[in-house]
Amino acid sequence: QVQVVESGGGLVQAGGSLRLSCTASGTIFSINDMGWYRQAPGKQRELVAATTNGGTTNYADSVKGRFTISRDNAKNTVYLQMNSLKSEDTDVYYCNAKIKFKFGSRSVDYWGQGTQVTVSS
Repeated sequence: QVQVVESGGGLVQAGGSLRLSCTASGTIFSINDMGWYRQAPGKQRELVAATTNGGTTNYADSVKGRFTISRDNAKNTVYLQMNSLKSEDTDVYYCNAKIKFKFGSRSVDYWGQGTQVTVSS
């Protein structure tokens, strides 16, 4: 059984910083992409940042220069350092991990339960 668990959300003032962490655990062969998405009520979930297991990163335009995604493959953990936070960054943030269970198999999407980030202006 695989678990994807996020931590690090909370309340912060505009201009402040938060660091999110996400760890995948269980019987895992390998993990392809890991990333962070966010979703506001009534809206579609959108990509914030993602990284391949080789370290290639991708960011939403709205967070470029403010957020940094990083990854520790040995720990199956991905981080999101969020600086210069704005009120519009307020959302529930979800971790995604594309997990493979054996060599040559397709990856399967796993999601965390979500962590609330609230930025007060």
